[in-house]
Amino acid sequence: MMRISVVTVTYNCAATLGDCLASVGGQSHAEREHIVIDGASTDGTLELLQAHQSGLAALVSEPDGGIYFALNKGIALASGEVVGLLHGDDLYADSQVLARVAAAFADPSTQAVYGDLVYVGRADTGRVIRYWRAGAFRRAQLAWGWMPPHPTLFLRRSVYARFGLFNTRYRIAADYDLMLRVLSGLTGGVQYLPTRLVRMRMGGVSNRSLGRIMLKSWEDYQALRANRVGGLGALAWKNLSKLPQFVQR
Repeated sequence: MMRISVVTVTYNCAATLGDCLASVGGQSHAEREHIVIDGASTDGTLELLQAHQSGLAALVSEPDGGIYFALNKGIALASGEVVGLLHGDDLYADSQVLARVAAAFADPSTQAVYGDLVYVGRADTGRVIRYWRAGAFRRAQLAWGWMPPHPTLFLRRSVYARFGLFNTRYRIAADYDLMLRVLSGLTGGVQYLPTRLVRMRMGGVSNRSLGRIMLKSWEDYQALRANRVGGLGALAWKNLSKLPQFVQR
């Protein structure tokens, strides 16, 4: 059975972390490992993790340079053939997510798998606020601002070995840069699962203030140019494409 490594990064998220841990622990796909990288939390997050340590393959808690440094640390510890990322505020849509992902990767030509994402209320994760229906992958769409929802993206560990980890010079958009780098470079083997994979709580780091939104847009533009995918037009389409997500279900 294919092993899937799930990497979770935490920092002062004790109020929501229990849902994340239960979500991974409740997956029907038994061949999995859960790696948690904590940024030296002070709100009880570490104590909660230590109480659940028997269900974790690795737990590291220490100061770091931010979320992308922590993700790189977690990926480096992964032993699974496939790696997925699930943040401490988020949870899988149901108990069959990893089983569906593993079935998709049973095809040896598959290098990347992604699906749909729903943004949910922080207090009520059953309340859908925004539905990101990703759609099938076509490389040409990258130049029109398309991308898969990063929390739903699973990659073979060999893809990270080939294309590299998160570029930590980006403060907010390293995930977009990584996806552009990988998806513009893979010659095939990208599979879309047309179903909800992850429930993501609203209030992420990239949209907490106008300043963060502006920084995100600037870094998105830099990532587009660095990967020679597009420019201002792609950035504009990327932002406009989000509007239908607030009305579709």
